[in-house]
Amino acid sequence: MTYRVAAAAVLFLHLAFILFVMGGALLAVRRRWVLAVHLPAALWGVWAELGDAPCPLTGIENYLRMRGGLAGYREGFIEHYLLAAIYPSGLGRELQLLLAAVVLATNVVLYTLVLRRRGRGQTGSSEVPPAEEP
Repeated sequence: MTYRVAAAAVLFLHLAFILFVMGGALLAVRRRWVLAVHLPAALWGVWAELGDAPCPLTGIENYLRMRGGLAGYREGFIEHYLLAAIYPSGLGRELQLLLAAVVLATNVVLYTLVLRRRGRGQTGSSEVPPAEEP
């Protein structure tokens, strides 16, 4: 039972990582330190899709699932959990390239917004100047 719980925890960690890769730049608007964590994560996400690299979290989850008496899976996390529901026909190279392009484009747009906001100052253009006294 402990292995099954651990496998489920890795599953949620994996999903959180994917969401962070896709949208972590939004967190950088308020927390500058997130850039140092998100940029390598986003680059890993693009590299993993382009290079067809196995994700270590998938291996850990499969190990824990099998130790807990559950079946593992051969494909990656995205193919097994997400694409099975969204794209039942399976994952081809073209779809992997599209996913990499989506990750890259999303992050380019988000970082462009972050950098523009930083260029206007820490608080952005929403800062209201103090009123002059009469």
